[in-house]
Amino acid sequence: MNNTALLGSRQTVLVVDDDAFSREVLRKKLDFWGVTDIHMAADGIDALGALSAMARMPDFLICDIYMPGLDGIEFMAVLAERKYQGGIVLITGVNQDMLEVAQTIATSKGLRVLGTFTKPLDHASLGQVMGFSAVI
Repeated sequence: MNNTALLGSRQTVLVVDDDAFSREVLRKKLDFWGVTDIHMAADGIDALGALSAMARMPDFLICDIYMPGLDGIEFMAVLAERKYQGGIVLITGVNQDMLEVAQTIATSKGLRVLGTFTKPLDHASLGQVMGFSAVI
């Protein structure tokens, strides 16, 4: 049996990214870590709907910062208002500098940012920030 199979099995993750391909790649990376409770959203507005439909808040959010509609930074502000306590991973395919700005804004609002990454995010880095990499 693969040692990674059960690492994330009790975790709930919401992936928020406007790019369908990126969402699917992240789903496969989470699957590698054994995460089975994975929710997807195409933007911040879609993510708010997903959060409302979930029985409990997700343990982790993986969020793109550049999205149409409600972008990642605006979505972080809503999460802060709702006092979200889970871990957040911020990603972008566009601008590394904006990741630092987004992280500063999120942490100043009391959110727990675990890491920031440019796309593509490799599965080892994802596992490490989510606490799954000790077994590899």
